[in-house]
Amino acid sequence: MACSLWLLACSSSQQPGAATEPEVTVAAAADLIPLKDDLAALYQQSTGGAVRFTFGSSGLLARQIENGAPFDVYLSANERFVTELAAQSKLLRDSVRVYGYGRLGLWSAQGYRRLEDLLDATVKHVAIPNPVHAPYGAAARQALQNRGVWADLEKKIVYGENVRQALQFAESGNAEAAITAWSLVLERGGVPLPAEWHSPIRQAAGVVAASRSTGAARRFLDLLSGPSGHSLLRKYGFSPPAPR
Repeated sequence: MACSLWLLACSSSQQPGAATEPEVTVAAAADLIPLKDDLAALYQQSTGGAVRFTFGSSGLLARQIENGAPFDVYLSANERFVTELAAQSKLLRDSVRVYGYGRLGLWSAQGYRRLEDLLDATVKHVAIPNPVHAPYGAAARQALQNRGVWADLEKKIVYGENVRQALQFAESGNAEAAITAWSLVLERGGVPLPAEWHSPIRQAAGVVAASRSTGAARRFLDLLSGPSGHSLLRKYGFSPPAPR
């Protein structure tokens, strides 16, 4: 099944009379879509500034930053992409940090609730994010392998470019179920999958070296990494990192 990169851009509105603060442009992994309004509001309330998000798979966003895309902040679902960009001096090394841990969720409009249910003959397709670009896809494949069902399910797997597109396949009926980010399905009757079934989904961030608003970008990351940001992460199904 051919798929194209799914992107969503949005911005927060700045209230009249708010302090002048450069707009922060954020390249963010698609599992963070549910946070966008709350995170933009937190930044606006704290600094008076606005945030503009572009969502997509972590790998494809990393490639865009590598090629000079005009972002200020990179929020990845995969620490490796951040580390590699920092090593290439595409991110400011002293800004790099793990901001949270993601989790997998299973969602099905037909009510399938267990991985073993997906082996049923009534299930023709199971959507997961593309493991090449999306950390949740690699985690989903690993979870299926660890549970001993990958060999039987592999022929049913269809790939979305990111977690949101994988979910869209199940929403549209092109797949009977999706294994995607828990953050996208926790309020939709999804089922969380045990974290011990796969390697930790360490989500990392950094300020883009070419940013023209590094001060504002650092303030945004500090908010995400602080108590208010951690509260938002927990609200949407992420686990913040342990205090240093």
